[in-house]
Amino acid sequence: MTTAVRIGPGPQALSVRRPAALRGLAPNWYATVMGTAVVATAGAALPVPGARPALGAVWAISAVLLVLVLAGRAGHWLRHRDQARADLLDPSVAPFYGCAPMALLAVGTAGLTAGRELIGESAATALAFALFTAGTAGAVAVALGVPYLMVVRHRIEPGGASPVWLLPVVAPMVAASSLPLLPTGRWRETVLAASGALFGMTLLATLMILPLVFSRLVHGGPPPLALTPSLFLVLGPLGQSTTALSNMAGAGSGSPYGSGLTALSVVYGVPVMGFALLWLALAGALTVRALRRGMPFTMGWWAFTFPVGTCVTGAAGLADRTGLSVFTALAAVLYALLVTAWAVAGWRTARGVLAGALPAVPPR
Repeated sequence: MTTAVRIGPGPQALSVRRPAALRGLAPNWYATVMGTAVVATAGAALPVPGARPALGAVWAISAVLLVLVLAGRAGHWLRHRDQARADLLDPSVAPFYGCAPMALLAVGTAGLTAGRELIGESAATALAFALFTAGTAGAVAVALGVPYLMVVRHRIEPGGASPVWLLPVVAPMVAASSLPLLPTGRWRETVLAASGALFGMTLLATLMILPLVFSRLVHGGPPPLALTPSLFLVLGPLGQSTTALSNMAGAGSGSPYGSGLTALSVVYGVPVMGFALLWLALAGALTVRALRRGMPFTMGWWAFTFPVGTCVTGAAGLADRTGLSVFTALAAVLYALLVTAWAVAGWRTARGVLAGALPAVPPR
């Protein structure tokens, strides 16, 4: 079985068995799409003059990555169906199926916010509509399907909770933040209601999972070094829910729900952003500890990107709703962290692919 690999200086760090490329292409590769697309979306939320062309280029890269990963995963299912089925039955891999619909939604959102000047308003809207439709359907499917497998097929030891459990259930929240961006016209109230339902799916599921994750940390100690980046996944539902309410408030402006959504986006978003910063500090401290102990590079490093990006868009949304410059400054600081993480993860991933050390399945 292919295992996670360490990519670092020296030939011994790259001494891995080269698997068949498609056989090792696990669903965690969609994280490269998500992490790249959110750089464009988060950048578009900041008041940075002259950044549009660069952000459009980043969105184009994410779109190309989406096509490549979709094609690779299709080949994986066609040529290595036994491995694909084994992944679904593996409790450490199955949650990463939640990345697929989120990748579709992330590219569609980035197209609307950063890519429309590159391909035109009508093309960006049409593309987003197609990706949002497929992504929302997929998000609901994985939010139901993966927990079902966890209950009836997976065998998970007590105290085995992991932040990756959030991946399938956070997908509906990504849809909830994406759908209000579409020009829905007379369907606006229906879209807002659907977004609210999707919001609730993730929110209540997250409230069930987070106590298990924290209990695992307190009673079991820090996670294995290779799994430390997964702690950043907790930021996903926090930042994305704040973003979703902000986008819903923007879409609901002038509707009977507009003032209520605006108030809720602030009353909910400010304390949740505070908790997100607390968790970011904790996860960051544990990551520094893991790095000092030799944390290897794995595809899990992409967890440093998309979750942080959702906090950027959440903070930017709060800046819009409150008019407070402190949230604009917070979004700018988080965006600098996001771009740094994206550059490092992208460079190390490219090195791994060229060296033949990747793809690899998620670490156990």
